[in-house]
Amino acid sequence: MHEQVFRLLDEWKDEYTAVLKKWVSVPSLKAGGHDQAPFGHELRRMLDIAMEDCRFFGLETREYDGYCGEAILGTEKDALAVLAHLDVVPAGDGWETQPFEPVIRDGRMYGRGTGDDKGPALCALFAMRAIREAGIPLKRSIRLILGCDEESGSEDIAYYKTKTVMPRIGFSPDASFPLINTEKAMIQVRFHAPLAKEGLQVLEMRTGERVNVIPGLSTCLVEGGEDIVEAVRAWSEKTGLPATAEKTDRGVCLTTEGIPGHSAYPEGRRNAIGMMLLLLRDLGVQGPLRKLADLYGLEHDGASLGIACHDDLSGALTCNMGILHVEQGTVRATLDNRVPVKADLDRLESILREKLSGFVVDDLHRVEPHHVPPESELVTCLLGAYHDLTGLDPIPESTGGGTYAKELEEGVAFGANFPGDPDLAHQANEYVDLDKMILTAKIYAEALLRLCAR
Repeated sequence: MHEQVFRLLDEWKDEYTAVLKKWVSVPSLKAGGHDQAPFGHELRRMLDIAMEDCRFFGLETREYDGYCGEAILGTEKDALAVLAHLDVVPAGDGWETQPFEPVIRDGRMYGRGTGDDKGPALCALFAMRAIREAGIPLKRSIRLILGCDEESGSEDIAYYKTKTVMPRIGFSPDASFPLINTEKAMIQVRFHAPLAKEGLQVLEMRTGERVNVIPGLSTCLVEGGEDIVEAVRAWSEKTGLPATAEKTDRGVCLTTEGIPGHSAYPEGRRNAIGMMLLLLRDLGVQGPLRKLADLYGLEHDGASLGIACHDDLSGALTCNMGILHVEQGTVRATLDNRVPVKADLDRLESILREKLSGFVVDDLHRVEPHHVPPESELVTCLLGAYHDLTGLDPIPESTGGGTYAKELEEGVAFGANFPGDPDLAHQANEYVDLDKMILTAKIYAEALLRLCAR
């Protein structure tokens, strides 16, 4: 029966590609909401398209007031959940193609959401479709839950839990293979302070849209003339960091160019906000912007903030400033800290509040860590399916990324990025390898059969 499922998935490659192209063409970014579209028109449209496709594939569907939807295979009360998301982060800068006009080149589809998370979500959907078409009886039903707010706080799943009972076990196809059974805690802080009256005057700056994205470009308008332009040129030559300045009618426009990415994986990236803070400090800025330059700069381990730590289970703390806005004499910023599983969150929160003295903390959001024992049936079955279809080492890993897996009593992240492949989540030129997506669908089908077939 497995061979029949795999044959169907091979036959459906062109159809999978067409459906993914349709899904990625929807710019499903969170926006202002209203009844039945709590996250905006485009996410409502994306959810409607997804539910229609699920029904076309013969699956029962339920929709929860625009927050999320689900496709159901099987009638057993005991269910396994596959949690994926339809929302995406803003496209950002640096694209060589239009992010919401998918392009296929050399077996890859380029577009925002191809890998995070529409492509993997469709792998799970096609796996369920193949199991249904093959007529395989199930001892446990399968629920593919498609959320609309994973990138911005998971209000979707919170709402889902008020309307129905969440399955106890499952996985999220929203990270990497082999499998992630450990997710770090999070401490996300939003704060503000008035600008200093002395020193270099910053007139305007608006960098970053999401707390969990490493911004790749930052612009800032400051008072000054040609002396500032020359100072920026000299600073860039001295530091080797790409920065430019241009005199305008309103002042001098500064630009720093970083390397964007996901806030949980700062290695090899460069935060354009951190660069701008260091540049402003060296140009003579005072007050809260200078303090942020001292506390953050280009560090991503929280050392100057006093929160650097690590453990043997999940690695080191990471820290990212995803947003920094200066408007009407006020600076507003965010910090996104991914915290080792064994760390004392109360202690780290206390240190952060102390280090941010002089700022008003508008919001501090904590997410507890998550761990599933590697010897559990869920982990062993998923890793077994992965190993049998790839021949690769089935060793579970930890992550600083946050997935829907935390929403389950026993949940893990399972695919879809393969070892050695670039992690393009939240980056420009995001793509998926279409052959590997079919392999991923086969891995998911095998895993679902091991856990759910009679």
